[in-house]
Formats: sequence, structure tokens, C-alpha cells
Amino acid sequence: MAQGRLTTHLMRAARRPAWLPNWRLLLVMGLLLACLVNALAVINASHQTRMQYVELQQLERERDQLQTEWGQLLLEESAWSSPARIERLAVERLEMRLPDVGEVEVIRP
Repeated sequence: MAQGRLTTHLMRAARRPAWLPNWRLLLVMGLLLACLVNALAVINASHQTRMQYVELQQLERERDQLQTEWGQLLLEESAWSSPARIERLAVERLEMRLPDVGEVEVIRP
């Protein structure tokens, strides 16, 4: 019985034209192609991940620099707007002064 199967298989192979590839060979070639495509996709994904990580690090450095600059600007603003500085400038540049008690008038609604 095993010999009958073998003979049938050999007869089918003999009837197949020489240029027609074996289905197993096609399967192996398809799987090999799928593996190659998958490998290229993994390589591309790894490359993109590395590039995006480099960009993330650069953006984080820029954020840190901007936060430092923002803190310095806040300190500068508080120095420029301090009440003592404003009063000094008012006296020096605008010749302003506090009114005497007799010069103050209270207006009632």
C-alpha cells in the first residue's frame, strides 16, 4: 500500500512541467520573504526609535534651558518692580514726595 502512494506521487511529479516550482519550495520562499520583510521592519522601527529618542533628549535640554531663563526673568522682574526701587525713581526722576498732613484732603461720596 505504501508503494502505491509512492508510485502515485512519482507519477504526479513526472506529469508536472519542469518550469513549474514545487509548492513546498514556494512556501519556503514565501516564508523566507516574509522573514526578510519582517527583519527590515524591525530595523526601521529600531532606527526610528533611536532618532526619536535623540530628538526627545534635545527637546528636554531645550526645556531645561528655557525654564532656567524663565526663572532668571522672574527674578529680574521682581528686582525691577520692587517698591523701594519704584519709590526711589519717583523721588529722583519725577520729584514726587509724600504730601504733608495739612495738604491731604478727604473727599466723601
